[in-house]
Amino acid sequence: MAAPGLRGAGFVRAVLRVWQLGPRFAGEWVTPFSSLSCCQRSCLSCVSGATFSGPRLASGSRQYSQGSALDHFLGFPQPDSSLLTPCVPAVSIHKAEQDLLLVHRPDMPEKPRVLRVVLLGAPNAGKSTLSNQLLGRKVFPVSRKVHTTRCQALGVITEKEAQILLDTPGIISPVKQKRHQLELSLLEDPWKSMESADLVVVLVDVSDKWTRNQLSPQVLQCLTQFSQVPSILVMNKVDCLKQKSVLLELTAALTEGVVNGKKLEMKQAFRPSPAAKAPNVKSVGSPRRTGWPHFQEIFMLSALSQEDVKTLKKYLLAQAQPGPWEFHSGVLTSQTPEEICTNIIREKLLERLPQEVPYNVQQKTILWDEGPSGELMIEQRLLVSKESHVRLLIGPKGQVISQIAQEVGRDLMDIFLCDVQIRLSVKLMK
Repeated sequence: MAAPGLRGAGFVRAVLRVWQLGPRFAGEWVTPFSSLSCCQRSCLSCVSGATFSGPRLASGSRQYSQGSALDHFLGFPQPDSSLLTPCVPAVSIHKAEQDLLLVHRPDMPEKPRVLRVVLLGAPNAGKSTLSNQLLGRKVFPVSRKVHTTRCQALGVITEKEAQILLDTPGIISPVKQKRHQLELSLLEDPWKSMESADLVVVLVDVSDKWTRNQLSPQVLQCLTQFSQVPSILVMNKVDCLKQKSVLLELTAALTEGVVNGKKLEMKQAFRPSPAAKAPNVKSVGSPRRTGWPHFQEIFMLSALSQEDVKTLKKYLLAQAQPGPWEFHSGVLTSQTPEEICTNIIREKLLERLPQEVPYNVQQKTILWDEGPSGELMIEQRLLVSKESHVRLLIGPKGQVISQIAQEVGRDLMDIFLCDVQIRLSVKLMK
């Protein structure tokens, strides 16, 4: 059984102490349960801008936090909505509850509007960071390494009468799929997403001087094949540019000098390619297209800036067209709670382990349960194929694996809005 949730001085000791690791059995090392207390949970909720009450399990039935989506359709009394500050919904720690929300009848207003958005971009362009900012809660993993996200998942933004379905399919080549041992479905996801898209958001990392001057061939292929779908360009990480004049050249290159059907008037700008003058004509021997002359709008922002992202979010909400919602307003993501946890742990592995090592770690959830006080108790086993990888993952005196457990716990606590106790174990595969 896990130790009860720590409070007060006990919490401080848990944060500051050095984790003691020991073999559970031959070849496996474990951390003790990392307990994150209610006081820390409250601090995190303030940072994220949400207020909440942690879920608690009552005998025979669940008591949900007041005003929750499940309260609404289970018939519990609802508070006066005029007195509430809108907040981002949490994700349930129970798969059954999340599944129930996903299939439940949407609580639409009289005149609902909807927008299906596909977010495209090269690996590491900042798609997950931007998605999390738009959603208002971190539900997608973020890493400086490529291919952090390994499965397709939707984010759902619901404000007043508008609902935005945010899809972030990965764009990879067969070579990279094999190299990083990624799921085969990732090769097909972009095309499936584009078939139902109302708007395409193309994200470009302008801080990467090696790739910022042109759109990736895979993105251009999507835009060309689905040219009837409106698209906008989002230039990300503009805060990293020392010379803002570079944005002028990049805009001309990425749009081929044309935005919303109008030629850009730029002095000393990058000269657009010949394809911009006749985008539908491809002559033999003409240079390969590097930009897209059919963007309707351009946004220049930093995905880390709430103010910048707020402007983009307002634009997306305004583009929503009359139509029925697909999800209940209490849905934030289509991921299961276990998938969210696995992805967050994988994010930390990518950040902590060198080179290709994290791509070869297999994850297996051993325990996922709710404790007597409503805390989420998780145990996940990390399987590696080499003893050297075991040592890298554990670290000196267990510092690496224990730090990963603490960081994962803090992230999950902000996603599920409840206390989290997590234990990670490392085992060598035979």
